[in-house]
Amino acid sequence: MKTNQLKIEFESDLTYAATGSDDAIIARALAILDKRIRVVGDAMSSPQAVRDYLRLRLSGLEYEVFCIMFLDNQHRVIGFEEMFRGTLNQASVYPREVVKAALAHNAAAVLLAHNHPSGVAEPSRADQSLTDALKGALALVDVRVLDHFIVAGTDVLSFAERGLI
Repeated sequence: MKTNQLKIEFESDLTYAATGSDDAIIARALAILDKRIRVVGDAMSSPQAVRDYLRLRLSGLEYEVFCIMFLDNQHRVIGFEEMFRGTLNQASVYPREVVKAALAHNAAAVLLAHNHPSGVAEPSRADQSLTDALKGALALVDVRVLDHFIVAGTDVLSFAERGLI
């Protein structure tokens, strides 16, 4: 990339900031994060890095989404997918589709994540039951579930840290 091109891209970023286009800024930040997690192999090695990434991706959504971060054997990110989208308070998740996606990515492990638009990060019985079902289904094809995160506003709850996984 030439210096002039870089300057133009940078100036256009400043224009977004000056006009208050938060969506454009967030989209640019997500693009940078997506690039970093694929270039720097250990970018998601800390729970805080995962929390920051998920908070940026999922907080503020007005509907529930269920996402999966696919990891290789060294727990480097090989993909991130929004698998299911739901309504204000639920999303239907199908274990068969999760297993198919994990196999398509050739994942050795996964991090599960979903948001609670209500702003309450506490896991429900349904969240725990779903996590157990996905753990069992993925174990059949030798894919480990390392954690399940719930994003609620700025709060991010980890099932692993709570001893739920």
